[in-house]
Amino acid sequence: MKRLWTPAWIARHVAMVVLVTTFLGLGWWQVSRAAAGNAISWGYAVEWPIFAGFVVFVWWREVRHALRAAPAPAPGGEVTAPASDDHRAASGEDGTERPRAGIRRPVRVTRVSDGPGEDDADLAAYNRYLSWLNANPGAKPGDYPG
Repeated sequence: MKRLWTPAWIARHVAMVVLVTTFLGLGWWQVSRAAAGNAISWGYAVEWPIFAGFVVFVWWREVRHALRAAPAPAPGGEVTAPASDDHRAASGEDGTERPRAGIRRPVRVTRVSDGPGEDDADLAAYNRYLSWLNANPGAKPGDYPG
């Protein structure tokens, strides 16, 4: 649970509370306007609580994702990350778990140049990025070291 009390998570918790409170307050304001005779406010009175519910849904999903993705301590005191869907663990001959290798796909690198002998640096960087993504099938684009 400590990982949900980092500065980034505290900001997310505060943002969730502020947004839900604001959206519910706006919904109540629309109910009072609708009761005063503004018929179109009934639609808005229904929408604002739906927006608040969506904020709670996204926040809850992110909390569950953070708790699921965080490393868990192993019995020997080592910190191990849970196996993802792409890299499920397989049992070895001695009963220990070993990670399965990801599926490797061939990469077709096409060289494009504007003229004879000219190389496009952006295209080369993009091709390196694509090769890295292919070599690391479980990685996210934000993990790219380049």
